Amino acid sequence: MRDGFPDFRLGSVLATSFTGTLSERHGNAVERIPTPQRLVDWLTVSGLAVDSCTTAQLDLARELRESIHAAATAAATQDTLPAAAVQVINDRSLQGRAAAVLTPEGRRRWHLRSASSVEDALSVIAADAISIIAGERDGRLALCASPTCRATFFDTSQSRTRKWCDMNTCGNRQKKARFIANRSSGGRAGS
Repeated sequence: MRDGFPDFRLGSVLATSFTGTLSERHGNAVERIPTPQRLVDWLTVSGLAVDSCTTAQLDLARELRESIHAAATAAATQDTLPAAAVQVINDRSLQGRAAAVLTPEGRRRWHLRSASSVEDALSVIAADAISIIAGERDGRLALCASPTCRATFFDTSQSRTRKWCDMNTCGNRQKKARFIANRSSGGRAGS
């Protein structure tokens, strides 16, 4: 934890990593971008550095985050996408002026305007969400098996059967709980 804030949970997919800035949604929720500066920090480590962020822009970011979570959850469970969430995602995608550029290594990187704004960064996140929710990328949307988390994640494993948003957090916590439960019940059964 840096400066009293919880660590970021970064994944390889921008949009679902962004939804992870609020974790343990069905337990004791952990807000990982509680201040405008923390959003700037998250965007920077995600390759979308911006100069500054206002409280109003933080509110826009959180609205986008929750809209992506709602739409990705619906897509993962094969439900109808919530119209309000789709509208927010589309609006954020259209409002930015970021451009995709090709690196010398043959990878896509996003280039924000010289006077980078949070809206530009949010448009990149929204575009990423659109590509995974629309099924344009190789993988599948899934929900974390942890009953307190239930985060959406993009499963690109070969078998597409991943259960946890992050094995180091949710997966280990569930395995530990199962081990303790089995050990407790095994101890009573042998008495």
